[in-house]
Amino acid sequence: MDYLLVKWLHILSSTLLFGTGIGSAFYMLFASISRDVRAIAVVSRHVVLADWIFTSSTVLIQPLTGIYLIHLAGFPWNSRWILWSAGLYLLAGACWLPVVWIQLRMRDLAQAAARDGAADLPVQYWRYLRLWVALGIPAFIAMMTVFWLMVVKPL
Repeated sequence: MDYLLVKWLHILSSTLLFGTGIGSAFYMLFASISRDVRAIAVVSRHVVLADWIFTSSTVLIQPLTGIYLIHLAGFPWNSRWILWSAGLYLLAGACWLPVVWIQLRMRDLAQAAARDGAADLPVQYWRYLRLWVALGIPAFIAMMTVFWLMVVKPL
């Protein structure tokens, strides 16, 4: 494959990965803050769906296109910016995997509360939300740093 085509695929998939992540986080957080059980049930269902469609696919495309770009460009595999990028990407992934499980639980709790006509969500939902935010912050910082490293290649 041509270098520019692979680079375009890499940039496109990183945009989908980051855009889905930040968009999902925004809507999930603000739906939760609203405390509207029905809205939270709907938004959490769509966030889980978006994660499976967009995030899961781009999580695989990113390293494949990245490795191929390193090969095509002839960058040394032990370049510090490549090693840092890979490490931070793995850190973001290590945060994302439990978030997937947490979002499934949050969705299920919100769906049950909406179905039962509950006025509020159970305490466990709010515990999950705090953990979800706590994992999202380092993942966000890691991904922002990876973007910076990819553009600047400073090390």
